[in-house]
Amino acid sequence: MGKLYPVGIQNFEKIRRDGYCYIDKTETIYRLVKTGSYYFLSRPRRFGKSLLVSTLEAYFSGKKELFEGLAMQELEKEWKRYPILHLDLNTEKYDTAEALDKKLELALSEWESLYGSNPHEKSLATRFEGTIKRAAAKAGERVVILIDEYDKPMLQAIGDQWRQDAYRSTLKAFYGALKSQDGNIRFALLTGVTKFGKVSVFSDLNNLEDISRDSAYFDICGITKEELLKNFSEDIKALATTNGQTFEQACEQLRTDYDGYHFYPDSPGIYNPFSLLNTFKKRQYGYYWFETGTPTYLVELLKLHKYDLYRMAHEKTTSNVLDSIDAASTNPIPVIYQSGYLTIKGYIPEPRIYELGFPNREVEEGFMNFLLPYYTSIQESESGFAIWDFISDVKSGDIDGFMERLQSFLADCPYELAKDIELHYQNVLFIVFRLAGLYTKVEYHTSRGRIDLVLQTDSYVYVMEFKLDGSAEQALQQIEDRQYALPFAKDSRKVYTIGVNFSSETRNIDKWIVK
Repeated sequence: MGKLYPVGIQNFEKIRRDGYCYIDKTETIYRLVKTGSYYFLSRPRRFGKSLLVSTLEAYFSGKKELFEGLAMQELEKEWKRYPILHLDLNTEKYDTAEALDKKLELALSEWESLYGSNPHEKSLATRFEGTIKRAAAKAGERVVILIDEYDKPMLQAIGDQWRQDAYRSTLKAFYGALKSQDGNIRFALLTGVTKFGKVSVFSDLNNLEDISRDSAYFDICGITKEELLKNFSEDIKALATTNGQTFEQACEQLRTDYDGYHFYPDSPGIYNPFSLLNTFKKRQYGYYWFETGTPTYLVELLKLHKYDLYRMAHEKTTSNVLDSIDAASTNPIPVIYQSGYLTIKGYIPEPRIYELGFPNREVEEGFMNFLLPYYTSIQESESGFAIWDFISDVKSGDIDGFMERLQSFLADCPYELAKDIELHYQNVLFIVFRLAGLYTKVEYHTSRGRIDLVLQTDSYVYVMEFKLDGSAEQALQQIEDRQYALPFAKDSRKVYTIGVNFSSETRNIDKWIVK
């Protein structure tokens, strides 16, 4: 039997007892538990947060046998057993105001059956506070608190202000119990996809150390290049053989498709573990992370804030914005970044500005394909075919063909977008040409009111200018006047200049001219 890949398995004990492969993170975990007490970690979904929590639970349960052969075996000498309060908020839909209370009530009831209860403790927060106190007293050891996906209720309530306010109020008081019981707590870790601002959920818990962008813990989840080569070299060879590649070619495709997450400026890249394990298990490249689902609230945020998607490719922001999705009231980027669809690409120290971009091909292509049905009339089931037909026309030099397909992408623009028709055009063009750019070479140069575009294939170069309520003739003349095609004057490929005009009246392309 070959190597066992823990796809979808997030329980450390199951992985170790059943012989699944495990990337040894225990040296980093040991440093974490020995140098602090209260932590918060934000990472994208399917990135190993739950496995980290499960590993900590096994460690604090004193299960020494599970760590045989790992770094922790040599580092830890005491192996003490602590009372553990583990709360996983991922296992609920949170579609009603009462859903969160019921989830917390269930957890508290289970803990109270172990450690006792006090009839005078009426609220969820005071019962949690009392549970911590009684657990420490009964065990004679301070308590370990592990809260996985702490933000799931808040994320599910995006777009429903009343429900989100209710959840915020409940969680603020509930998590506040950690601070009041500091003397009875040995260790606490809260994990999630996003970080809600200190003015809301964490305002009563200001002793949390946020390690989300800490260089000491950048690789506590995910897989580094060194870990990939150390643990999966034989798997890469098998993958390469199956797909007709050399070892080096397989490494390069893995890097292009799944690497590129950066959790602090200039950090080494981190590979998506879920996608890697699926690729090795199936010996086939695929967009596995994306196939597990993208929350629709991301699109709702982008549309609500009339976000210009072109910015997504080279977004700049500050640490204050990245640190809290409360800033999403005016900017959807914190949620997009913390959810893993954008990552840190650069850092400008003087103004402390972060430059963001797509981490890898899986995320870029998956996210653009996901957005397409929300911005165009193309159905989700047809989007892949529609884009590939467009690319095929581009590669074959069929200008009328790909322009007619572009018209189909813009067809049936909703009337409510009439006031933002220019932004709508730009967003649709960005999605379409970003997807085309994965298979051709596309360069964008934007300014307010227009999009210039150069699209290159092995045989053709298309220099395009777009006008809104002008004329295709004006667009073509601008290409000539500003000599946009001059860089390709000596190119062996066939060069076309294309002037395109959009009509706000018809809400589509009304004419194009080719030269």
